[in-house]
Formats: sequence, structure tokens, C-alpha cells
Amino acid sequence: MDLKNYTPETRITFDNRKTTIFKQDDAWYALAAIPLKAKPGTYDFKIQQDGSTRVSGVEVRDKKYQEQHMTIKNKRKVNPNEQDMQRITSERVLKRAAKNHWSDSYPDVDLIWPVSGEISSIYGLRRFFNEQERNPHNGLDIAAPEGTDIKAPADGTVIEAGDFFFSGNMVYVDHGQGLISLYAHMSRIDVKPGDELRRGDNLGAVGQTGRVTGAHLHFAVMTNGILFDPLYLLP
Repeated sequence: MDLKNYTPETRITFDNRKTTIFKQDDAWYALAAIPLKAKPGTYDFKIQQDGSTRVSGVEVRDKKYQEQHMTIKNKRKVNPNEQDMQRITSERVLKRAAKNHWSDSYPDVDLIWPVSGEISSIYGLRRFFNEQERNPHNGLDIAAPEGTDIKAPADGTVIEAGDFFFSGNMVYVDHGQGLISLYAHMSRIDVKPGDELRRGDNLGAVGQTGRVTGAHLHFAVMTNGILFDPLYLLP
């Protein structure tokens, strides 16, 4: 959504959540995302400025995504045991904090590709592991040889990095205004929380850690905690 007469005091929300504000070609815009599980209906942008509120509705329609069936050899990655679940529960706290991280700096939304390779899984696929349906695919899988360097697609700050049960070695990067990118299944991590990155800096390398069927990078982006298709921001 384009914004006229935007100032830092302007408050813009979508479905009662803050939005990512960015500038491009001397104009200001608000970026919002719709969860894959959102129900059809009208969702509102609300712009509060100079004591007044303007509302602009967005109609969300039903969409049926394609299915993807995968066989995972490590059955615990599909049906974790009790000890695994304790780990997964503790990791959810870290993931939630990273997804909801906020900084006031304005992001550059013209991203570069973090790796070059064939897209092996697109955003939105309904996923079945060992014929059991799980959460839909919320990112972009890019197939590349193990050890391929992963580049930061834009300036940002590392806010989380570590080994996660399902995601393997994973890094979260804050780009500002709630725009967060993440990189999963890495063979190695070359950054740590607090590191300041510039576009093109190395984050680590492609791998096959966590729940995978082969070497690839799972690349995802989110605005204010809602994951959306990275292709919208990639050339």
C-alpha cells in the first residue's frame, strides 16, 4: 500500500498488526502479509495520521495449493519422541522472539538471491512427510551443493543463530521495521547474534541438517511475524 505524507508518527496496521514501512523511488509504502491459514474475507489496513483514521480493505480469497509428498528416513523428524518435544518446545520460544523482533530502521526490500540454484520447493505447498500432513511450506527451497556460500540478501543484523530440531542450523536476520529473513538446514554458520551485515556478506553454507531429503537452502521472509513468499522481494 502506498502512503501519502508519511511521517515517523504515522501508525499503519493490517489486521491489527504493525506493518513494515519502506521507501522506494521517493515514495513510502506499507508491507503486510497474510498467513497461509487465513480465512477468506476482508482484512483492513488502518492508517492513523494527524488525528484521523483511514481504512482500506483487502479481499482475501480461498486458494488451494499444490501438494508435496516427501519420505523422511529419520522417523523422529516426523514423529518426535518425548525428549525431542521438550527440545522443540524450548526452541519455539527462540523462534517466536526472532519472528516478533522489531527495530526502527527502514529496510531495503530489493533483495538479492542468497544462493544460486534450482527452486526445489515453492511457497505454500501442502506438505506430507511419510504420508502424514504437516504445516504448509512457508518459504522457498533452493537446491545447491553442500558447502555453497549463503549471502545476506540485504543489510541487516543477526538476531538468532543456532541448531534447531526441524530446521537444523538456522540464522535469523533483522532488516528493520519487522522484516526478518531466515536461512535453514545450513552445514555451517559463520555469524552470531549481534553481527552487522551488508548485502552480499557471507552467512554460512548450504547443508542438509534438520528435517531434509537433500542439500538445499530453506529461505524465508516475514513481516511482523507473518511468513510470505520471498519471490515478491527477489529479482
